[in-house]
Amino acid sequence: MLTLENVRKKFGTIEVLKGITFHVNQGDVIAILGPSGSGKTTLLRCLNFLEKADSGMMIFNGERWDMNRISRKNIALIRKKTAFVFQDYNLFFNKTALQNVTEGLIIARKIPKKQAIAIGEKALEKVGLKAWANYYPRQLSGGQQQRVAIARALVTEPEIIFFDEPTSALDPELTEEIMAIMHQLAEEGRTMLIVTHEMQFAQNISSKVIFMEQGQLIEMGDAQEIFSYPREERTKNFLYTSKII
Repeated sequence: MLTLENVRKKFGTIEVLKGITFHVNQGDVIAILGPSGSGKTTLLRCLNFLEKADSGMMIFNGERWDMNRISRKNIALIRKKTAFVFQDYNLFFNKTALQNVTEGLIIARKIPKKQAIAIGEKALEKVGLKAWANYYPRQLSGGQQQRVAIARALVTEPEIIFFDEPTSALDPELTEEIMAIMHQLAEEGRTMLIVTHEMQFAQNISSKVIFMEQGQLIEMGDAQEIFSYPREERTKNFLYTSKII
């Protein structure tokens, strides 16, 4: 479904992605783990072209692109098939929950407003927020705002959803709300790439794990195998300090 080949990215003189290569199958739930500064979020942002990689190839649904030379038109095509959930929600504060969810459908996808509203209401109901459709972000808790962001991602029926630390700004109780929704999405067979520091959550939800350190992909494989028997010493040390093994 998605393949990355030798993806590299620098900020100034600092190389934050050092030749990342991996493959994603349909239905994979991949947890991207690693210490702070290892390049996890940069990798995710490059996948959705919120950052442009310096070099590397992407193969998505059989189409192959140079990630540094890809056109705006092709970026738009890829973004129509993917969705990104940010750690800080990234909502419009002057729009209601429903308007946040439907804005992209109406403006970018030219879906008639009545149809977009019906789709948006269904998505809000899925994340338990139908009764809050006309509330503004300032009237919602952090967990509710993140659920609006997830609903916004779902309405486009993406083939892959990217989650960047979706629970990092939440307290434990609200974190549980978001985890429950993401578990539901995983059970539905959604393809998801999740950057997270929640080790227990990653262990419970993921089918595969990527472990990164200092811009390198150190290890990738079956989630339960890596959590139980990591092959690389650096992975083992990280999981040990995270109290997983």
